[in-house]
Amino acid sequence: MRQVGLIYDAELAAVGLKTSQYSLLSCVLHLGPIRPGDLAVAMKMDPSTLTRNLKPMMAGGWLQQAPGEDKRSRLISITDEGRALRNQAQRHWRKAQDQVNDKLGVQRVVALHDLVQESLSLLADAG
Repeated sequence: MRQVGLIYDAELAAVGLKTSQYSLLSCVLHLGPIRPGDLAVAMKMDPSTLTRNLKPMMAGGWLQQAPGEDKRSRLISITDEGRALRNQAQRHWRKAQDQVNDKLGVQRVVALHDLVQESLSLLADAG
């Protein structure tokens, strides 16, 4: 998995993103505006880790935080700049995907995805 991750990291670096940042932008794009706690659950991430990851993305102008339904709640949403960056990064993500498919073959990639999903499910059941 690390070798596969390096391919994605190299492609996304071309637009100044890490794979975790691309995932965060994509998740907020599809689920947002979203409360930070709900975002952490959706991304299977510890809330403090999410907060650390959100700070530079908000400072970069890619995500924004706005008041929620009450004084204590906040909502995270993607900005126009974040949407444009995510669209640009998506082309690089696809390029990395094509590289992995070429190196491993589509059947192996599908089998790998299935194995990872099955393993995550089993691990989740284990607590």
